[in-house]
Amino acid sequence: MLSELFPNVQMDDLWVATYETFYMTLISLVGTLIFGILLGLLLYLTARGGLWENKTLHFIVAAIVNIFRAIPFIILILLLIPFTDFLMDTIRGPKAALPALIIGSAPFYGRLVEIALREVDKGVVEAAKAMGAKTRTIIFKVLLPESMPALVSGLTVTAIALIGYTAVAGVIGAGGLGDFAYFYGFQRRATDVVFVCTVLIVIIVFIFQFIGDLITSKLDKR
Repeated sequence: MLSELFPNVQMDDLWVATYETFYMTLISLVGTLIFGILLGLLLYLTARGGLWENKTLHFIVAAIVNIFRAIPFIILILLLIPFTDFLMDTIRGPKAALPALIIGSAPFYGRLVEIALREVDKGVVEAAKAMGAKTRTIIFKVLLPESMPALVSGLTVTAIALIGYTAVAGVIGAGGLGDFAYFYGFQRRATDVVFVCTVLIVIIVFIFQFIGDLITSKLDKR
């Protein structure tokens, strides 16, 4: 049925491209979650009045976050080619896109984590400190649990941005729907291929948004 409506679309290759998009998004989302939370915690804890107040460290971390957020993703991919080749032993395919995807999105999510942590009631943190709670306890028992709805909401926004990043990465041979749309659609002037890839990307975005909103609503006790 689909092959009749879209004669230029090779269905087997399309499903492979869809799988590659999911693969890149999910794996890089895990890396983004880990490094983003670490960056967000460092930004929050080393800020003025934070538990680890340190102007120098805060400036360094903030500078790193701002620099990588400012670099356009397509340029970041090109800049990271030597690092990607060293780390992954290849510069093509979904696997090779992971370092750039994580490095490009972790600083963005780190800022969202910092904002979420700032929204935690300072009175709760002060009460935990007054009871003699250690920093580790405050982080894992107070800050992260209290900010969990905002953290999940921010991760959902980041996941959607990552889907867009995978499409950009596809243009330089990373695979996925972006790669499929560009090489099988744009370069061959097959508009039906571009249309189908666009619809699939929109569907994937809706899936991530739905799951993220559902989890956020379950966690939000307000």
